[in-house]
Amino acid sequence: MNIRMTVFIISKMLGVEGALLLIPAFVALLYREESALHFAVVSGFLFLIFLLAGRKKPGKRRIYKKEGLIIVGSAWILWSLFGALPFFLSGSIPSYLDAFFETVSGFTTTGSTILTDIEALPRGMAFWRSLTHWIGGMGVLVFVMMLTSLDDENSMHLMRAEVPGPEADKLVPRARTTAQILYAMYFVLTAVEVVLLLFGGMNFYDSLLHAFSTAGTGGFSNMNASVAHYDSAYIDGVITVFMILFGVNFNLYFLVCMRKWKEALKNEELHIYMGIIAGAVALITVDILHQYGSVLHAFRYASFQVAAIITTTGFCTADWNLWPEFSKAILLSLMVVGACAGSTGGGIKVSRLMILLKSIKQEIKRMLHPKAVTLVRVNGRKVSGETMNGVYIYFICYVMILLVSVLLVSVNDFDFGTSFSAVLTTLNNVGPGISGVGPVENFSQFSGLSKVIFCVDMLVGRLEIFPYLLLLSPELWRRKF
Repeated sequence: MNIRMTVFIISKMLGVEGALLLIPAFVALLYREESALHFAVVSGFLFLIFLLAGRKKPGKRRIYKKEGLIIVGSAWILWSLFGALPFFLSGSIPSYLDAFFETVSGFTTTGSTILTDIEALPRGMAFWRSLTHWIGGMGVLVFVMMLTSLDDENSMHLMRAEVPGPEADKLVPRARTTAQILYAMYFVLTAVEVVLLLFGGMNFYDSLLHAFSTAGTGGFSNMNASVAHYDSAYIDGVITVFMILFGVNFNLYFLVCMRKWKEALKNEELHIYMGIIAGAVALITVDILHQYGSVLHAFRYASFQVAAIITTTGFCTADWNLWPEFSKAILLSLMVVGACAGSTGGGIKVSRLMILLKSIKQEIKRMLHPKAVTLVRVNGRKVSGETMNGVYIYFICYVMILLVSVLLVSVNDFDFGTSFSAVLTTLNNVGPGISGVGPVENFSQFSGLSKVIFCVDMLVGRLEIFPYLLLLSPELWRRKF
């Protein structure tokens, strides 16, 4: 393992986080808040780390997939540890563990919170809280790669370790250019949403924060009642549309930019993703119709919550704890499904479920026709054996982590709905669950141990398990560096 190159890249990434912290520091200064000093102190410390370990590139620069996974897994933990310090030092979140939970929830775009009064946060802190969503949505490493050269020789190993989905592909030959293209599309969509929210009557500050959270599919709002605070059909509609858009594979937007409309629109995962949304909205609309009195009102709330859950954004305009059990069961199922691969959304991903279902169909065909040659294809292309094995292993690990986490969290002695959905929503980076962690509740009542488990689940869910399995491997640490 190339430990020097690993330290060099991580230090460079911490330097970028130091620069990032100057943005909320500036916001805090604009509103004349003391928290600007706390952002500046943490920023200065991260710059110092960069100057000591991230300026001189080592002579031996080659890294491989193993180092890429370790760098990504370690960087996300370190960004969260340092990103939590302004919350803690300013007293906005008095417990460092709670501050760490909130920051992990931000960077992983989960949106679960321990805050009981969100509106009491200083504006600089609320800005940082939502900005973590925007950075984490596309990935902290992709963000760093977009700004700096980082390490052009090995960048694809790093990108593959972070981009969500069973496969990660370059849009263009250079990984840094790929990162810049991704963020250009990401920035444009975010800016358009900000403008549309301004037309709906939101002020610029609120529009920016809600656009950050929508883009990252995170769901942090600066209002205690989330998007329900605005009680606007127009705002609900804008955010619903953009949540769905940010749940689409960004490679398809690139194809559209290249005027390859047919290739983009024929995407199999996109069809299934939109089909699931349409089906879930229709079923929930019918199921909650008696509660809202009109089809339009039921459709408005059903479509918003379906979009918020399948894209793992987690905003809310209604307390679905009060909805019928059938609707809640649909929403819990959507938490598992998640958005498309290559999007900012979480969950298992539609593409993985496609591969799993097609594998089952292939196995049935083999039983019926033992001599037939059967292949699993997605978008007309054969799915490689390596990709299929990766999907199977991911799914097995996912189920094991879910069961173990539920078992450990159940020590708190909350009802099963609370314990199970709390784990499910953090592992899938959704935000709210049902019962005691419903859309109008929070995670403050859980023990310190449970909060640590949730943090692990959020990180594991966002980076899709393998980087942290590697970090926990005894064989890795027994090897001589």
